[in-house]
Amino acid sequence: MIERYAAAVATQLPSLKKKRVSPHTIRHTTATHLLRAGVDINTIRAWLGHVSLSTTMVYVEVDLEMKAKALASCEVKDTKPRCPWREDKGLMDFLKSL
Repeated sequence: MIERYAAAVATQLPSLKKKRVSPHTIRHTTATHLLRAGVDINTIRAWLGHVSLSTTMVYVEVDLEMKAKALASCEVKDTKPRCPWREDKGLMDFLKSL
């Protein structure tokens, strides 16, 4: 059934002709989309029927796009210009008072 539907869709999406579509492909793709949508990895584990969370962690390791987004969200953006510490009047007054 999957091969039949994949062949039907391939008429509109020619790149699909070169790909192997199987039940495992659909399962893997669904798990990856759930992960990208923010679904908890333990929920995905249960949905896939995995006993061990380590089996499900393959989906986390495979998704480079999510890793790139995570790294980008950790980027520190300097919103205000920094001045050298010697030009910081408050700091210099504090240091002189010591």
